[in-house]
Amino acid sequence: MEPETVVNEMSVVLVDEHGEFTRRRIGGPKGIDAVQKLLGVPVYDVEETGYPQRMRERIEYERILRKREEQRRRRAAFDRGELPD
Repeated sequence: MEPETVVNEMSVVLVDEHGEFTRRRIGGPKGIDAVQKLLGVPVYDVEETGYPQRMRERIEYERILRKREEQRRRRAAFDRGELPD
């Protein structure tokens, strides 16, 4: 569970065993109980427990892949003689 902020509503983050995740608004504290009952899974407050390590690792892995793809794109443009953006 992620707390409400100035920018975002209270939300829940579902994380699988591979670190892939999805984030959904839950509409307040009552939504937490509904999610927990519906899915039958434990709910943790991210302010108390932090995000799962597997989620943090997945985010970092995807960041690295995006960076490599950007480098490949720039290299291909350079090889074609195109000026950088």
